[in-house]
Amino acid sequence: MKQLTFILLLAFLSTQSLAQNADSFYKKAEIKSNTGNYSAAIVLYTRAIKIDPKFTKAYYKRGFAHSMLKEYDSAVKDYTMVISKNPKHTWSYISRGSSYNKLKKFDLAMNDFNKALEIDPTNQEAYNNRGWARLGLDDKKGACKDWKKSRKMGNGEAKIILENNHCK
Repeated sequence: MKQLTFILLLAFLSTQSLAQNADSFYKKAEIKSNTGNYSAAIVLYTRAIKIDPKFTKAYYKRGFAHSMLKEYDSAVKDYTMVISKNPKHTWSYISRGSSYNKLKKFDLAMNDFNKALEIDPTNQEAYNNRGWARLGLDDKKGACKDWKKSRKMGNGEAKIILENNHCK
């Protein structure tokens, strides 16, 4: 019985150590990301993920770093990984949809913004970004409607977008 207890204790401690290592790399990556060194951040987020493949926060932040470097395909992969592990993560849908917008995959972007709004119908950013997807699909009327909704919800940027796109 003592031997089994010892083995279980070692297994627990090794798991704790791995989690701490993953968190350590994640914290270092955050510092790099916050100072704009996205390439270095990606390396550190990747190390955290290798230690703890369930570390969804690291996938999400790595996706953000890829987006900042305009590596949208890589960002999509990371956001998709988060969604596969947490299908209710609203911001992964919004972020992936934004990457799809940049890739001009407007149908896929629309799907993501719709899913984000299904999860959180009060998310002004999802309406704002869905407006851009609608515009990419030549649905200016729908785009203006989404931007108006976003503005009504408090998004100050939407007012400028409405003016620049001549929405009535």
